[in-house]
Amino acid sequence: MKNKNFTKTLIKWYLANKRDLPWRNTNDPYRIWLSEIMLQQTRIAQGLPYYLTFTREYPTIFDLANAPQDDVLKLWQGLGYYSRARNLHSTAKKVAFEMNGVFPNDYQGLLKLKGIGDYTASAIASICYDEPVAVVDGNVYRVLARYFGIVLPINSGEGIKAFKSLAMELIDPKQPGTYNQAIMEFGAMHCSPKLPLCHECTLRTSCFAYAENKVGELPVKLKKQKITIRHFNYLVFLSEENRTLLQQRTSKGIWQGLYEFPLIETEQEVFTEDLILTEDFQKHTHHLDPEIRLYNNKPIKHILSHQHIYAKFWILSTKRLIKSSIHINSLTEYPVPVLLEKFINVFLQSDYD
Repeated sequence: MKNKNFTKTLIKWYLANKRDLPWRNTNDPYRIWLSEIMLQQTRIAQGLPYYLTFTREYPTIFDLANAPQDDVLKLWQGLGYYSRARNLHSTAKKVAFEMNGVFPNDYQGLLKLKGIGDYTASAIASICYDEPVAVVDGNVYRVLARYFGIVLPINSGEGIKAFKSLAMELIDPKQPGTYNQAIMEFGAMHCSPKLPLCHECTLRTSCFAYAENKVGELPVKLKKQKITIRHFNYLVFLSEENRTLLQQRTSKGIWQGLYEFPLIETEQEVFTEDLILTEDFQKHTHHLDPEIRLYNNKPIKHILSHQHIYAKFWILSTKRLIKSSIHINSLTEYPVPVLLEKFINVFLQSDYD
């Protein structure tokens, strides 16, 4: 009975309180898929402008599939987790060119597409095709853990299975899409991580965490992965003709497919004397004989989920650069990490001094 009341109350709350968002006014799998990929590990306030830009620039999956990857990455710039954008583009091409633009119409079929996991497949299948498969994301974990008093870690194998099983029991088979959106919206707006609105909560009379004063303790999560510290030294070449060098990150890892200045990564912070003695510096500056100066005396700290990057930008003035160099003003046309975007914006406004 508690399960049934939970589901019924949640849907009632949602229908009265849901936000008016563009992807809630459609059951087009392309639009739903796009919104779900964009909103993974991203707040709606941040993701909404990107969604509007993407749907304006690429109104159909064929438009997205036919776009150059660099254009897609440039449009994605600032949203982070760039593997999502690469997978998005890859899947768009598969659906457009191999499936005539038609998405699979069930959970199992959707799972076979690149970049679509349990959560996204469940969201699309339930919202677009009324398949009763439950979504489980951070919001869902939090609501279920608090309401039902579940202490299993949400990032453990046992916990993941238990939460998914419970979520499947709770879903309304007659309106699965509405239920899934309801529990996600409730977690985002009402049962929030740090300041939940418990005193005005429609579920508080039967909520375990509220009754036991354990709202702040749930959900349980295993200790975070160790943070890796990295030191990046970017070589910003600048010729007398205001040309510079840019290269694309091809190796797997952070920022794959994005562009950056020639990079020397060191184990610790280095200064001019140390940098110019490195083999990589000699390789990058061979025959150029540049004048070198440090642009930022204090390293810029850039925080990623499991990495902290400390970046220095070194300005290397030289007479001429190779033919593949680009004009400094065209830097804004390339998709780059936010760390470089911020530097480029300031640098271009400084007359390169």
